[in-house]
Amino acid sequence: MKRIVLFLLTNLAVMLVLGIASKLLGVDRFLTANGLNLGALLGFALVMGFGGATISLLMSKPMAKWSTGAVVINDSPEPMHRWLVGTVAQFAQRAQIGMPEVAVYEGEANAFATGAFKNSALVAVSTGLLQTMSRDEVEAVIGHEVAHVANGDMVTMTLIQGVLNTFVVFLSRAIGYFVDRVLLKNDREGPGIGYMVTSMVLDLLLGLLASVIVAWFSRQREFRADAGAAQLMGSKQPMIRALARLGGLESGELPQSVATMGIAGRPSGLLALMSSHPPIEARIEALRNAR
Repeated sequence: MKRIVLFLLTNLAVMLVLGIASKLLGVDRFLTANGLNLGALLGFALVMGFGGATISLLMSKPMAKWSTGAVVINDSPEPMHRWLVGTVAQFAQRAQIGMPEVAVYEGEANAFATGAFKNSALVAVSTGLLQTMSRDEVEAVIGHEVAHVANGDMVTMTLIQGVLNTFVVFLSRAIGYFVDRVLLKNDREGPGIGYMVTSMVLDLLLGLLASVIVAWFSRQREFRADAGAAQLMGSKQPMIRALARLGGLESGELPQSVATMGIAGRPSGLLALMSSHPPIEARIEALRNAR
């Protein structure tokens, strides 16, 4: 329930900020008495498309901590925590990135990395993962998450999402205007029912297509992070064993804001097109075939 409330409140706050920004910039007035102002529409689409993705990225670390209850352990004296922090530090040095914050949260086996910048990221592991995996398997999972950070995956996914969101906003409203004015011949001042219905339907359909494209990029990123973990460890066997172990466990559900950066996912059937993670079997096979 806490996660749902946080998700709704965050999205409402983001939409409010973007609405104010578009009004201040004057790009919300793309429908004029003289027709459709394509320049203003493009500006509106850019604000809504990139603005939402960028704000979400900048808020990713605090939102991840709030939604999962993750506790930062960088200064913890507990032996297990010192080992985790030391492992992250070792991999961060090898990957040539700044030392991330390291956190532990209560939950089933999973882990994630998030943050807007390579040199100030967050790497978090669940208590379930620590309890069910051997140390070299946990190290492999940590290497996977550090590889995400080193590869700049959070920023890359934000850019891809921003570009696609921009196209969705622009095309849905441009096509909606065409349907309203040209096909339905609405000559009254202001948008008619054709514009309203068409733009809403296209927001949904094009948004669904954008989600499929983003999910495909996300799955390719998982393969690269698996390979990155193997490189950081100097062997691919620990990552293969960690993936095999995850395949037999009930992976912990993560908040939507960090789900794409989790180590585990269970795609199946048509839902695989929307999944941020490839099947475990495909990831293991890719690692085994990697040189």
